[in-house]
Amino acid sequence: MDQNLALHIEALIFMAQENITFNEIKECLIARFQEKLSRKDIEDALLYLENKYAQPTSALELVKIAEGYKFMTKGAFYETIATYLKITSQKKLSKSALETLSIIAYKQPVQKSELEQIRGVNCDYAVQKLLEKELVEIIGRSEGPGRPLLYSTSTRFMDYFGLSSLDELPKTKDFKLPDNTLGAGVPLEVEVIDLDKQEEE
Repeated sequence: MDQNLALHIEALIFMAQENITFNEIKECLIARFQEKLSRKDIEDALLYLENKYAQPTSALELVKIAEGYKFMTKGAFYETIATYLKITSQKKLSKSALETLSIIAYKQPVQKSELEQIRGVNCDYAVQKLLEKELVEIIGRSEGPGRPLLYSTSTRFMDYFGLSSLDELPKTKDFKLPDNTLGAGVPLEVEVIDLDKQEEE
């Protein structure tokens, strides 16, 4: 296995803002070195990195999420990260935005009128903020009257909550949260998202 190749792949995964796919890695390396690379060359380098970060001397691990590769913190360091997130909680989503995000996560794909029917209030502001934070995305239009936009959670949402699949979302029967604490208590192995402090109350 070419360790130099592994170093270049390591740099790509580290700098990528979103999960970087196998094809994106291959395309970049071929363009960079102007030579053909086999699938096995890249797979061997990725396996080398997985083993490297699996060692107890690293707080990070290389994981595959939503068809892409990303560095994430290991579960053993959850409490440290949770403490940091608590300290920096001034920059957070408002209660209304969290409620809207929760509904989208569990009902997706969903149109805005459905969100408003469930919440009983206008959701324009909350949806706009979630779009700005890239936690939700527009995935198309409904076939119903007026063909309203459909919203779903994004890859960044998956990254933020450390999910590889929506099946990993907590089941509603598992929630034992006090009133007005939406969004608390969910295990996070995340990169910190810079959330604006000025949110809708």
